[in-house]
Amino acid sequence: MILCVAASPSIDKLFEVERVEIGAIHRPTGFVQVPGGKGLNVARSAHALGAEVTATGVLAGHAGRWIDEALAAEGVRARFAWVDGETRASLSVADRTGRGLTEFYERGWDIGPEGWDRLERIVLEVLPSSGWMTLSGNLPVGAPDDGYARLVRLAREAGVPVALDARDEALLVGVSAGPQVVKVNAEEAGTLLGIKVETLEEAKEAAEELRWRVEGEGRAAIVTRGAEGAIVVTPDGAVLRARLYERGPYPVGSGDAFLGGLVTALDREATWPDALAMALGAAAANAETPGAGRLDRGRAVELSKRAEVLPFG
Repeated sequence: MILCVAASPSIDKLFEVERVEIGAIHRPTGFVQVPGGKGLNVARSAHALGAEVTATGVLAGHAGRWIDEALAAEGVRARFAWVDGETRASLSVADRTGRGLTEFYERGWDIGPEGWDRLERIVLEVLPSSGWMTLSGNLPVGAPDDGYARLVRLAREAGVPVALDARDEALLVGVSAGPQVVKVNAEEAGTLLGIKVETLEEAKEAAEELRWRVEGEGRAAIVTRGAEGAIVVTPDGAVLRARLYERGPYPVGSGDAFLGGLVTALDREATWPDALAMALGAAAANAETPGAGRLDRGRAVELSKRAEVLPFG
C-alpha cells in the first residue's frame, strides 16, 4: 500500500476558454474540478494505475468536505486531519492560443501546530501497513519547517521508503532526513542548489549533487525537465536519461502523475528502468486528460512502452 501525504490539499479547477484577455469577461467552454494539491494528484494517479493507496493531509471547511467526498466517489481511500478554517482552491486557465496555462494558487489556511500534530498521528498509524510513502508539495501555513523531515524520520523508524517532492525550505530540510527518492523539477533543483539547471549536463550535475546530499546509502535523485523527460541517479549510482516524446494540452499534475507511476511500479518491485518508463507513461497520459491527476490506466501503459530509458551520455 502507498501512503500519499498531501500536506496542502486543494480543489483544483480548470477553465478552458478561447483566449485569455486582460480585463475581459471570459465564458469557459469547458470546466473540470478535482480533489487536488500535489499529494492528492499523486494518490489519484497511483489509484488509477491500480495501486492500493491511502491519502492523508489536513482539511477544513466546506471545501475540505467536498474533497473528502470526491475522493470517496473515485474509490480512493483517505484519512484526513481536520482543522477550523477553509481548504484552499487553485485555478488553471487553458486557452487555444498555445501560450500555455495561466494559473492561480491560493496560499491556504493556517492549520496551526495542532493540525500538523494530528496529521503526524495519522501517518504514524498508517505507516506499518505501507510499502511506500510519498510527500508532495509545499508545507501548509502553520506547519513546522521540518515537517517533512519529521515524517521521513517516522518512516525510517517504520522501515518504509519515502519519495519526496517539495521545494524551498521544506525540500532542503526534508532531504537531510534521508528519503529514498528525491524528485524535483529543474527550477526547484536550481533554487535548492544555487545553480542554473537548463541543459542536460546541468540536470545531471544537479541530480548527482542532490543524491550526494541525501543522508544514507541506496538513495535516488530525479530532476524532471517537463516534456524533455528526466535525469535520474539510481540507488546504485547509475545515471539514466528517461524521455517520452508525447506532449498533451493539460500538463498540470503531470509531475505528480510521474511520481505516482514511479512509486506504483517500485512498490511492485519493478526495475528502475521499468519504473521510470511507467512514470513517463503516467505523466503523458495525465497531460492528455483535463484535470490534474486524471489518467487512463491502459493509455498510461501504452505510452510507457514508447519511453526511452538509457544510460546518460
